[in-house]
Amino acid sequence: MWALVENNEVTKVYTRPKAITIGDISYPQNIFMLWSSDELEAIGIYEVVVDNDNFKNPSYYINTNQSFDFANDVVTASYGTATAKNLDDTTDPDTGDVTHGLKWNHKQVIINQAYGLLQPNDWYVVRETEAGTAIPTDWTTFRTDVRSTAADMQSKIDACTTVDELAALYVYNDATPPVRPLGEWPTPPEE
Repeated sequence: MWALVENNEVTKVYTRPKAITIGDISYPQNIFMLWSSDELEAIGIYEVVVDNDNFKNPSYYINTNQSFDFANDVVTASYGTATAKNLDDTTDPDTGDVTHGLKWNHKQVIINQAYGLLQPNDWYVVRETEAGTAIPTDWTTFRTDVRSTAADMQSKIDACTTVDELAALYVYNDATPPVRPLGEWPTPPEE
């Protein structure tokens, strides 16, 4: 990323090489790749240094747009303070519309993952219901474990009081094998 600096102010930002005109002179897009930093800076084009200190995971935070500053012959792009997304559902007092928060969204993912683990072996349940053939014990245990794991994961999500606590549930540790506080799904039995 580059910026055009005129009168010590960033006046334009280029996210990719493109043909540009500065004053009365037109330059082809390949100057961004072929010219040295000194040559570009001589016409007011500076490579942008990105400062990600305030940037937070967009799955959990709303980041500001970058702001650009020119000081000491360096253009810096930086973010303002990120705002945490809502953990809990919110209801618009005027319309009654509900906007689901992060907890609801994360619990929906858990529900979908549990469904994905149970659905392929639902035929055992159907077979037992229709023909009276017992479900193998290892599959009954697996299906029970999936449901209890889903409930446990949802409880851990519900217990979070901050966005950072929620995000921490998904961070794997350095153990062998690595584990995360949220827990792991059981492994299906061999068929």
